[in-house]
Amino acid sequence: MATGVSQGSIQVVEFILSGEHFAIDLNDVKEVVEYTRITRLPNVHEYILGIIDLRGEITTIINLRQWLHIPSESTSARESARIIVLDEKIVKTKIGLLVDDVTSVSTYEMNQVDFSTTTGTKGNATVKGIIRKKGTEKEKEANTLIIWLDLSQLTEEINTLL
Repeated sequence: MATGVSQGSIQVVEFILSGEHFAIDLNDVKEVVEYTRITRLPNVHEYILGIIDLRGEITTIINLRQWLHIPSESTSARESARIIVLDEKIVKTKIGLLVDDVTSVSTYEMNQVDFSTTTGTKGNATVKGIIRKKGTEKEKEANTLIIWLDLSQLTEEINTLL
């Protein structure tokens, strides 16, 4: 069991939506692919962008920004957009999430996660916690706040609508 991850840590895929930092559990992700042409479907919810043919398998593409009601920034370019393909064993269907960019796969200690900011917030069941990522910006110590999403809650809601 040499995974390099202790019980007190998490591994996440970090990505950007409208300039904000988000993360989902690495175990929920099958792969990350570059943006490709999406075939639109008629009579679907506005956050379902359509489908793609991913190596012979039809995969439904969800606009995560729209699903989470995050206002769009006109500065995000399609060239940097990525599709996070979810692990079908976990979500029970072929789903990809369109995001502005994927920045990294990271490991954080649980003491870097703030769970208190999400408790008691109605309509925020998709947020597991807030990760505090320490770094430096212009030679000063700075924290980046990363919104850690609960993908099981999100995909449960999506599956009821597909």
